Amino acid sequence: MSTEQSAQTFTMKARERVKSQKIWSQKSIVFGLFLLSFLLMSIFLPGFFSFSNVTTLVQSVSILGILGLAMGLIVISRGVDLSLIASLAVPPGIFLTLVADGHSLALAAVAAFGIAILFGLVNGWLVAYAEVSPLFVTLASGLFLSGAGQVFFFEYNTVRWDERLDPIAWIGQGHVFGIPKSVIMFAATSLMVAALLRFTRFGAIVFAVGDNLGTARATGLPTRPVIVLNYMIAALIGVLAGFVLATSLESMPTRIFNTTMIYDVILVVVLGGIGLTGGRGGVSNVIIGTLLIGTLLNGMTIMDLSYAAQNMIKGLILLFAVLANSLANPRDEQTTQQGDI
Repeated sequence: MSTEQSAQTFTMKARERVKSQKIWSQKSIVFGLFLLSFLLMSIFLPGFFSFSNVTTLVQSVSILGILGLAMGLIVISRGVDLSLIASLAVPPGIFLTLVADGHSLALAAVAAFGIAILFGLVNGWLVAYAEVSPLFVTLASGLFLSGAGQVFFFEYNTVRWDERLDPIAWIGQGHVFGIPKSVIMFAATSLMVAALLRFTRFGAIVFAVGDNLGTARATGLPTRPVIVLNYMIAALIGVLAGFVLATSLESMPTRIFNTTMIYDVILVVVLGGIGLTGGRGGVSNVIIGTLLIGTLLNGMTIMDLSYAAQNMIKGLILLFAVLANSLANPRDEQTTQQGDI
């Protein structure tokens, strides 16, 4: 059997293992918990089911969900990206700053997306070619990008909206048939990521890398370029989430990197059922996890729980989710030999 045939056979087997997963049961449980929590909060929390709060909920869920799609891509390939919040905040913040300083929208867009592509390229190269742990790579790169933005570009903690930005306000403002555009952006991104994973060779290799990196390399698959491209796509999706956030708020809170938002994103992915051992999960897992976490966060805000109390509860949920993930996707000899994220 030729190398090309071996590679095709391995990717086909990786896809078949994805189809035969039992993650659907975890998705069903999480979806049931979402319905139950939404119903109980609608009954017992005054104002939860109001039009204004539901609108706020779906808008915040959209941004969290878009970031969850980026994190899901990385986790499926058995990585992690702690720099996503930096991707969300810094390139769009630079875009707003450049336009406010009198530069054209086109030039500002080239700068913002160019930074995101370079950022993802560096992350991917360090993980794929230098073989540094993605946990440490993305932690360090996120700190660097966030710090560089504060030092060189942002004079204040919030980059304000300029009227010359109005032509792009449609990204996060307004409705289509009553549906907030931020939700439409989340739906469109979900469809694109789902198509990428299901119908392209790139998607098959992403699953193969997460399933067993050593075997994927041995069969001749271009694992390193795919890992680099995966981090670049994740960075671009993070920038898209940043533009949705900036246009909906008409500002960019650049200090958002210092919040616990990255843990919310990890919660969405893990609780939704994407296996930390790699090679498992998909867009539907992200959507279901987003619905549950978004509802819980909104409910805790309405209950006026302190920031510390919310973090404590989220920590417990994350611990439970990781434990459930380990039980649902136990390590075997192959995954153990691949090392930890």
